[in-house]
Amino acid sequence: MKRFVFLLFSALCIPLFAFPQGTYDFLRNDIGARAAGLNGSFVSMTDDPNVLFYNPAALTSLTRPKASVSYMKHLLDVHAGSMSYAQELEGIGTVGGGIVYFNYGSFTETDPSSNIIGTFGAGEIAAVAGIGLTVDEQTAVGVNIKGIYSSIADYRSAALAVDIGVIYSIPSELMTIGASVLHLGKQVNAYASTKEALPLDVKIGITKRPEHLPVLLNLNFHKLNEAQDNLLQHLSAFTFGAEFLMSESFHLRVGYSNEKRKELKLGTGAGLAGFSLGAGILYQDYRFDYAFNSYGKVGGLHRISLSMDL
Repeated sequence: MKRFVFLLFSALCIPLFAFPQGTYDFLRNDIGARAAGLNGSFVSMTDDPNVLFYNPAALTSLTRPKASVSYMKHLLDVHAGSMSYAQELEGIGTVGGGIVYFNYGSFTETDPSSNIIGTFGAGEIAAVAGIGLTVDEQTAVGVNIKGIYSSIADYRSAALAVDIGVIYSIPSELMTIGASVLHLGKQVNAYASTKEALPLDVKIGITKRPEHLPVLLNLNFHKLNEAQDNLLQHLSAFTFGAEFLMSESFHLRVGYSNEKRKELKLGTGAGLAGFSLGAGILYQDYRFDYAFNSYGKVGGLHRISLSMDL
């Protein structure tokens, strides 16, 4: 336990020097329908290839080689997707790789006089490779390297980053605790002359299965590196998710994001903004997942994922 506390403290202290936040905000989106159904409460989840994007230490929990592909229909004409794969390499550790992309569609290009002269596109992509290593029976650590590329019309930008994570399991309590530092890096090429900061994010989470109850309860705190006026505001970017194990082949999920609900509030009401619903169907070595994330009066996001054991 002392070793876990030291690793957790080290992981969290690295980025607490008030790094400014900047470009590549697409990296903050949830990856995969299962994680989205839990509203991003995934930093301490296990045995899923998409843990690569949330906490590379959790790669060590994979029981078999696994792969996943997902698609998301965002607002307007924005489309996004991801792919991931992970497996254990004997004597080395559990390795994984993945890609996340966003396509923002086509836009009308005009000259200074508002004459239409053509169209242009915009998109972003990130490629991730990571490894998880077992420290002891309860503790694991992990690290990712990440290449990021973004384009708008004729403008280009690129960055390099790392993710680091730690996870600690308590089997007797049916509990895991995880922490990660995501997108720690810098721009290699900027859109203009000024380089911007990456969307650094420090997360802590806990997953608990109550004894005799078929449900996984998740509580995550996000953006712990960002400066706030007081402790309550520092912890205000939290998410909660519950995965109900209805049967071996059917799971239901609900989630809540406190930050999204506050940001999406329009006037005096927020509707269902910040809430999410999802479901998963397991058949042999395959799992199909769906998630809906409500943005209140603005609309909502639909995601689908297909995962498989290999």
